Amino acid sequence: MSTLYERLGGAGAVDLAVDKFYDKVLTDARIKHFFVNTDMAKQRHHQKLFLTYAFGGGNGYNGRNMRAAHAHLVDKMGLDETHFNAVVENLASTLTELGVSDELIGEVAAVAATVKTDVLGL
Repeated sequence: MSTLYERLGGAGAVDLAVDKFYDKVLTDARIKHFFVNTDMAKQRHHQKLFLTYAFGGGNGYNGRNMRAAHAHLVDKMGLDETHFNAVVENLASTLTELGVSDELIGEVAAVAATVKTDVLGL
């Protein structure tokens, strides 16, 4: 059985999805303020590495764990479930626009759900 990473289309697909995803995020009034002081080139690269790892495409991710990476957003900016859901919504919308099947989008959402507690510091 192939990995989710492979079924999504590998590196090229993840790269394209992350770029389109952040185009959406940066215009979404619900969450764009979380990225005002973010180096987006670095953020995009980091996200590509993380999603590659999360979707079973290798272990090139060496960043902080989800709880540590998002703690300041929870503590200082009020990151909560509505924001988390907006991120997942933007990711699903991006994948839909790229022609990804509902089944695979469901698998991506399931992966996102595994980090929700840590992202939100619950």
